[in-house]
Amino acid sequence: MNFEFSEEQHLLRQQAQTFLRDKASPAHVRAILDGEESFDQALWRDMAELGWTATTIPETFGGLGLSHLELCVLAEELGRSLAPTPFSSSVYLATEALLLYGNKTQQQRYLPALASGELIACYAVAEGPKPVTPANLATRVHHGALSGAKVPVADGDVADMAIVLAHDGSGHASLFISDLRGDGVTRTRVETLDPARSHAELTFEQAPIERLGDDGQGWRHNEALFDRAAVLFAFEQVGLPSNGPSRGTCSMASLRHPPKRS
Repeated sequence: MNFEFSEEQHLLRQQAQTFLRDKASPAHVRAILDGEESFDQALWRDMAELGWTATTIPETFGGLGLSHLELCVLAEELGRSLAPTPFSSSVYLATEALLLYGNKTQQQRYLPALASGELIACYAVAEGPKPVTPANLATRVHHGALSGAKVPVADGDVADMAIVLAHDGSGHASLFISDLRGDGVTRTRVETLDPARSHAELTFEQAPIERLGDDGQGWRHNEALFDRAAVLFAFEQVGLPSNGPSRGTCSMASLRHPPKRS
């Protein structure tokens, strides 16, 4: 069995290293982290132009139609550079959720904008300093509207949409899509242990939503997404500079076991 990357994937790595060395140098990253911006918007646009946000999205939805191995290559280099962008939230989690569980209408509506980087998405599961389980989900959907709070949500302050795990009113958990620019949504930025990622509290008050995936299968869908995303976060850790702050670990922790608010 061959575990080596292909020649094309090595070329992608070289391209990514050159690009990030130029666009996300340590001095540049530090300037973003010490400034007022939640992420590097120019870097995000450049990454989208290179097609990174479109890596695994099929060509029919404006993507490149590449495999997750190419995404692993990019994840390692993004970890190496500590690039301050919402890439993992939007690509590893939200885009993957739509690819796995979205119906054709949802995929046609959201994937092209995610591929182009025009749309930024986040993934909202945590509900404060407690492990989330299907039994203790406090965020609920009633008559097609979402109420409750998710905190902390990585990149929740900059995202346009969220994939939310919530109680669906029938005794089960389901995944839902929420437009964070719409009515019934309030965002409050919160500080966490990871300065490389912005986090927010998302409060929903009868916010309109649409179901994503099978009815009542949200917990199973969520666990499958975590398993897939864990591989990509692990590649970020492989690339992580030995003397740099942790990136990725806190991001996954904010999904399962969130840090305490400061």
